[in-house]
Amino acid sequence: MSLAKARRRFSEEFRVIPGKPAKLAKRDPEESLGLNDAPEVDAITAENVRRIADLQQLLYADARFSLLIVLQGIDASGKDGTTRHLLTGVNPQGVRVTSFKAPTADELGHDYLWRIHKVCPGRGEIGLFNRSHYEDVLVVRVHELVPKKVWSERYRQINQFERHLVENNTVVLKFFLHISKDEQRTRLQERIDNPKKNWKMQPKDLDERKLWDDYMRAYEDALTECSTAAAPWHIIPADRKWFRDLAISQIVADTLDGMDLRYPKPTFDPSKFRVV
Repeated sequence: MSLAKARRRFSEEFRVIPGKPAKLAKRDPEESLGLNDAPEVDAITAENVRRIADLQQLLYADARFSLLIVLQGIDASGKDGTTRHLLTGVNPQGVRVTSFKAPTADELGHDYLWRIHKVCPGRGEIGLFNRSHYEDVLVVRVHELVPKKVWSERYRQINQFERHLVENNTVVLKFFLHISKDEQRTRLQERIDNPKKNWKMQPKDLDERKLWDDYMRAYEDALTECSTAAAPWHIIPADRKWFRDLAISQIVADTLDGMDLRYPKPTFDPSKFRVV
């Protein structure tokens, strides 16, 4: 597939069709749509990142809409790297990145969506979630922190929550960074071997790896149940970092470009003023 054709098809190719199974096991984490890591691909990714920076300024000035980007994935799937590449050059004033860890005591004193809703982007802003409300149908399920009756109801609640955001002018983009178990092994080992990456590794990460199959079943259900017309999931092949960055940057840039953003009209007649 040509680069031009692939760029037009990224969203369609990787979107989980609402009402259809995600079929995660049948999706290749190494998929690159026939593209190779080449200078022209790097140039397109860089162009997309520049577009995102320019359009973010327009989003901020327009102040009618917001954009929420959700990144989910197994440990070492590339959430941090995606965040760095995607938001290079944007104005920090109009962007908020939130990384969700285990809930605090205060957060546990509220419903599970409380901590999510309070950090959703305001109008004119881009919000990026590194992990998200989906932890409450993933980690909570795998580790049996609540009964199935509780977490299974959360699919419906999450869909309603996201629909509420969309109906109030927040565009929701959700990306699952799909890596293979072999690629995760390589990345985790690098964190052990590289002193500059030791800080990213915890012994419990190896315990979590043992639960790979449980997590894949949990992701399969979450991606299937919560890919909606209002807020669809995209399953991004992420074994090849360059392709991951190309695909996500293209989808985000095209989404911003399609939001009918425009600079507000001045409240005065500029022709009547002159700086002296």
